Formats: sequence, C-alpha cells, structure tokens
Amino acid sequence: MIRSYLAALAAVALLAAPALAEAQPIPVRIRVIKGSRQGPAAVDPRLENQKRQLSALAYVKWDLVEERSLELSQGKVQFLSLPGGDDVGVTLQERRGDTVTIEVALAARNTQSRLTVERGQRIVHQVSPEKNGAAIFLTVMAWP
Repeated sequence: MIRSYLAALAAVALLAAPALAEAQPIPVRIRVIKGSRQGPAAVDPRLENQKRQLSALAYVKWDLVEERSLELSQGKVQFLSLPGGDDVGVTLQERRGDTVTIEVALAARNTQSRLTVERGQRIVHQVSPEKNGAAIFLTVMAWP
C-alpha cells in the first residue's frame, strides 16, 4: 500500500514539475540603446555582440544608454525609464519551455508590442519615435 502511495506521489510530482518550472521567474537582460542616423558609423564596444543585428537597421551609430538585469514573473509589470522621461513597462506574458513572450508597453504613446524569443535570441525593438535623426531601442534577451 505504501509502495503504491509513493508511486502515485512520484507521478503527481512528475506531472507538476513542468508547471512549477513555468511559474519560476525568468532572468532577462534589457539594454536601452540609442540609434542615430548622423555621425560616423560606430557601435559602442559594449554592444559588440549585437553589431551584426544592429547593422541591419537604418541607423549608423549605436550607443548603450543603460543595461539592466531583471527577473520577470508572469503577469507582473516592471518599469524602466527612458531618455526623455517616458517609462516603458516590460511584462512576461507567457512561457513555453525555452520560449517566452514579453510585452513592451509605453503608456505615453498608448502602444503595446508582444515579442516572442527563444533562449539565446535577442530582440531589438524601437520604443521612441525618431527625433533629430535618433531613436531609442530596447533589446531584450531572456536567460542571458
């Protein structure tokens, strides 16, 4: 009887393990970067690992403004301040194994975007309109 009880408990634990893993906070690295169409072509050395991805965009100069590591829990908003005074909310919407969907929302512009990335991928997302040839971008990488 004890043996069957232990076997049932083990089966329940195995079934619950994926759900528990999905509820764990996800470590995320977020970079706030400034892209400019003016000036000499240059990539901030701290962004070297993104140079190929950034060079595909229409901007020639890239500067790292801020880098933060966050722990995102599903449904909980975390805020970052952007140059110029806007705040951006970052929320983990969904996790499926090694894939996460993250929402980036700017209340001042009434915009929301959902970005889905796999472990090891990095998304570059423009979060400010271009002004004087420059714009602010976020890069999001889950499980850095």
